[in-house]
Amino acid sequence: MAFRAVMSRRVTNRSSDIGARWMSTWWGNVEPAAKDPILGVTEAFLADPSPSKVNVGVGAYRDDNGKPVVLECVREAERRIAGHSNMEYLPMGGSVKMVEETLKLAYGENSEFIKDKRIAAVQSLSGTGACRLFADFQKRFRPDSQIYIPVPTWANHHNIWRDAQVPQRTFHYYHPETRGLDFASLMDDIKNAPNGSFFLLHACAHNPTGVDPTEEQWREMSYQFKAKGHFAFFDMAYQGFASGDPERDAKSIRIFLEDGHLIGIAQSYAKNMGLYGQRVGCLSVLCEDEKQAVAVKSQLQQLARPMYSNPPLHGALVVSTILGDPELKNLWLKEVKVMADRIIGMRTALRENLEKLGSPLSWEHVTNQWVDP
Repeated sequence: MAFRAVMSRRVTNRSSDIGARWMSTWWGNVEPAAKDPILGVTEAFLADPSPSKVNVGVGAYRDDNGKPVVLECVREAERRIAGHSNMEYLPMGGSVKMVEETLKLAYGENSEFIKDKRIAAVQSLSGTGACRLFADFQKRFRPDSQIYIPVPTWANHHNIWRDAQVPQRTFHYYHPETRGLDFASLMDDIKNAPNGSFFLLHACAHNPTGVDPTEEQWREMSYQFKAKGHFAFFDMAYQGFASGDPERDAKSIRIFLEDGHLIGIAQSYAKNMGLYGQRVGCLSVLCEDEKQAVAVKSQLQQLARPMYSNPPLHGALVVSTILGDPELKNLWLKEVKVMADRIIGMRTALRENLEKLGSPLSWEHVTNQWVDP
């Protein structure tokens, strides 16, 4: 019995040693991830003790003292909803009211597509979540497709479609020498892409260049998309924040709609309502008819289910309260124009001061960005 007990302890100890070695190597091959090129700058800013530091990382609106701004329409909406709602889950598709009001901004107040119920739309985790949902939808239902992404673009676009395992191609966009749009090369890439390709387009205020096509150039692009049967997916993160006029900033989308395209749109309220931390957005896909829209929405919800199940409530209530009330909506339109005009004014001042200092370079691009020259 003693011999058996000793052997049992040896076997047990040996098993424990083997188990310990396995457990110690579970994550031994994990290396530190590379810092995000945008968020990493903010981390460095927070760690810097200098009192005169400036954060040039995440693009968030600040007042003259460098402090975050909360719009008055948002404060009023929060006052109205405080204590008047429960904390139950939203449906997988999110707040119906918020989605309805959001579609009006993108497709038009009296859009025939909304009336005909041809739009499949769900609340998303801001614009990033909308892009990711669409990337997964593209992978699931067009598995042999790829996505054409402009050079340059918001860095996270590449991460989103990469992690959704959608092959990426690029198309010309910015011309460094002229600091403007490389329209000729852009059109060549659209023409040379295989028929039926997916293209990621920035609806307005192209990130990071701020360079947008003119209205006429958008029309030429739309015509060529039609000829090639391409699909346009618009990322619209700055509606209203670019020019101060949400209608003007949606012009690119309206042009494609007028030309009969079926499109997808990612919308966000981070910039134009200052709801950065609330993560309120919307993904919409224009379909051939109501039946197809119902099917597409059901699949978008199924994709959302294992990701996050349901979108958050508070930010959606803020948005729907503002857009659903004429008084608050008018206040928002005034406030977003104030923000846009201030940014445009700061660009003008920057250019004027650089020129007064005798810079030999041309700084016209600084005032030409975001608004047509």
